[in-house]
Amino acid sequence: MSVDTAKNPDGPAAAPRGELIRLENVTKRFGDHTVLDGLDFSVDAGKHVTLIGPSGSGKTTILRLLMTLTKPDEGTITVDGDRLFPAPEKQVREIRKKIGMVFQHFNLFPNMTVLRNITEAPVTVLGLSRDEAQARARELLELVGLSDKCGMRPGRLSGGQQQRVAIARALAMRPQVLLLDEVTSALDPELVAGVLDVLRDIARSTDITMLCVTHEMGFARDISDRVLMFDAGHVVESGPPEQIFGAPEQARTREFLRAVL
Repeated sequence: MSVDTAKNPDGPAAAPRGELIRLENVTKRFGDHTVLDGLDFSVDAGKHVTLIGPSGSGKTTILRLLMTLTKPDEGTITVDGDRLFPAPEKQVREIRKKIGMVFQHFNLFPNMTVLRNITEAPVTVLGLSRDEAQARARELLELVGLSDKCGMRPGRLSGGQQQRVAIARALAMRPQVLLLDEVTSALDPELVAGVLDVLRDIARSTDITMLCVTHEMGFARDISDRVLMFDAGHVVESGPPEQIFGAPEQARTREFLRAVL
C-alpha cells in the first residue's frame, strides 16, 4: 500500500518501539458515579490493545480522555512522552494531532462531499495544500474501497460506507494512535463485516497504535496484541487474546465472555 500510514521507517506511524500512551492513577467521576477509579495502564507503540467489558465499565471514557473530550478528575495522561493532562492548551492541541478517533455514529459533515470530509482537517489543522490533501484522501478512499464515492454526500451512502469514510478521515491526519469506539454498533448486521475487514487490513499493514473498544469478540481476538477486561472502572484481567478468550483467569472475565460469545 502507498498511503502514509503504511509500514515505512520514514513515516510518522513508525515511532520507536516503547511506551506511547500512559495513564497513571486516573480517576473520572460523573456526579457521584466513579467511572474510572485510580486506573493505571500503558500501550506500547505499534501495538493493538482492545478493551472489553460490560457497558458502563469505563471503556469509552478512556478514549474520550485521550481525545480531550473530557478531563480526568485525578491522575496524569502521557502520549509519546508529552503530558496530555494536566498540560497547557497549546501542548494539548499539538498532542491531539497525533491521535485519530472513529466514533460509533460516523460524525461526518452532511453538507460536504466525501472528499471534502477527508481533506478538511489536514488542510485546516496540518496546513497541507488542497492538492496534497486530496491526493492523500484518494489513496485512503481506495484503501477502504470507496474510490468511486469522492463526490457524493454522506447521506447517499450506506452506514457501512459512511463508517469507512470516517476511518479514512481519521487516517488522513497521519495519526500515531487510532482510537476505535464501538465502530460497528450503529450498523446493520450485514454491514459489520465490511467495516471490520477494513480495520483488519489497517491493523495488519500499518504500524499505527490502535486502542479499540468493541463487543465484536472475534475481531478483538484477530487484531489484538493485548486485551484488557474492564469492570466498574478497573482492569480485571489483562493478557494476550489467546489467554483472555481461551483460558481467562478471573471469574468476572469468564462470566462476561459466556454472556457475549
